[in-house]
Amino acid sequence: MPTADGRAKPQQGRSQQTYERLLDVAGELVAEQGFESISTNLICARAGFAPSALYRYFKDKYGVLEALGERLMVRQNEALEAWVARHQPGGLDHMRSHIGELLHDTAVATNSVPGAVWILRALHASPRMVSIRLESHRYVTDRLTEAYASYLPGVDREELWRRLRLSVEVGFAIDEMLQEEDRVSPEAVMRQTAQMLRASAIE
Repeated sequence: MPTADGRAKPQQGRSQQTYERLLDVAGELVAEQGFESISTNLICARAGFAPSALYRYFKDKYGVLEALGERLMVRQNEALEAWVARHQPGGLDHMRSHIGELLHDTAVATNSVPGAVWILRALHASPRMVSIRLESHRYVTDRLTEAYASYLPGVDREELWRRLRLSVEVGFAIDEMLQEEDRVSPEAVMRQTAQMLRASAIE
């Protein structure tokens, strides 16, 4: 699979370790200094690699930022896939009763990425990043629609998709808020959000 700017993405071995190390360091630096203040040379120096290692995978630092956004979205999507695999067999009510778990798992996935809060901001602020976020959120909506509709014969899938798309956006907004807001209990917020989302998709 290619990187954001079309370059080959490593799949295994030392090359993959190098790629992941570069992204981890870039995320750390973005959190420390802001994206505009860092450079590819700074990323390489912190990571302990020659600049040629970075340019093997990224055209410039903006390519690095896009890859950071893609990696974060992939990890959130993986959390969704694991949740669907666990709970879809239990039926519609079972899935709805475990919405809080999905919110929690998404937050864990987000927190596993260095610099996550700054990457999330870039996914909204940068024109080059918006499509990455939109594609991921639509993917999540598609998967939830498929899972729910399997227990709702005759449902208007377009209407269901619209309702779930709103729920998805709310869920991700809560995830972003909890990256910054320390005056609320994450557990309480997730519990309250889950209660709201259980009823929002299907009346």
